[in-house]
Amino acid sequence: MSSSLPPLRSAYDLERVLEFEFVRATENAALQAIHWLGRGEKELADGAACSAIYGVFDILDVRGEVVIGEGIKDNAPGIFVGEHLGTWRDGSPRFNIALDPIDGTSNIAKGLPNSISVIAAAQIPDGAPCAMKSIPSFYSHKIAYGPAVKKALEGRGDRCFLDMPLQEVITFVAEALGKRERDLVVSTMDRPRHQDIVEQIRRSGAALRMVTDGDIAAAVAPSMPESTCDLYVGIGGSPEGILAAAALKCLGGDMQLRMWFHDEAHRAEVAAQTSVAEMNQVFRVHELIVGESALFCATGISDSPLLPGCRLVGHRVETHSILMRSRSGTVRRIHAVHDLDRKVVPLRA
Repeated sequence: MSSSLPPLRSAYDLERVLEFEFVRATENAALQAIHWLGRGEKELADGAACSAIYGVFDILDVRGEVVIGEGIKDNAPGIFVGEHLGTWRDGSPRFNIALDPIDGTSNIAKGLPNSISVIAAAQIPDGAPCAMKSIPSFYSHKIAYGPAVKKALEGRGDRCFLDMPLQEVITFVAEALGKRERDLVVSTMDRPRHQDIVEQIRRSGAALRMVTDGDIAAAVAPSMPESTCDLYVGIGGSPEGILAAAALKCLGGDMQLRMWFHDEAHRAEVAAQTSVAEMNQVFRVHELIVGESALFCATGISDSPLLPGCRLVGHRVETHSILMRSRSGTVRRIHAVHDLDRKVVPLRA
């Protein structure tokens, strides 16, 4: 009896199948994390979500390298940059992977809304070194907007929003969307460093929507069909910027991102490993996610503008996920019901 394995499909065909395995990983992470909602243990919640993601990839035929991972800012338990995910079987497709098992760990600990489990991936073309940009700074200044604003920018000289007064940006976005400025909705994170941003938004007359934690969903929201948010602006995590960029590539939106330094010590640390030009560069989505491949999937843990959270009813859990693929432009919303008496979630101890 032959022990040889069956031949692999082409890498392109496999991406269409593998996208559902990626969303299975975020679903399982959410199922593990929801049990820690409101328990004040964000590290334990994060660890449970990571174990569930490892469990899926341990049996998945991909060669995945983590380029955006956990544990950089706060020594959290997690899946780290440089780790290999998947079986790494010869001939299996190569992916750069960005992930945040729980975007919004503080919210999980406090029992608050706006937490999701999210994974993005980009297939690495043959001969190419990578498909995702890794930003070395902890934080970046980001402005994210939808396809209509992107098209308007391209038609008017591709201006740099990050160097414009926010009032001018809001005026531009309102015109691009055919709205009055007072009808525009702008979101930012509720942080002391955003006080000037908050004041500028209020002076413009636009509506302000503040989020407490987790800016991936906030950055993606302006590009979603029938979104109630028109623009995201703020200083947030650089890893979260790459994850959002993958979703924006699938949706046709865009982002402008530039490194931001919270202290001079970190600026010096980054300066030792990259050029001054790159430290000041404004990156767009096509520079953050290189090539035509991008997958983005997320599952709600607690309710967010992007997704409803998990709902536990007896021995069943309802989950809501979103799955996007740039090659086809397909956006899927997946409502699943998991029977906890029968479902087996593979975990890595």
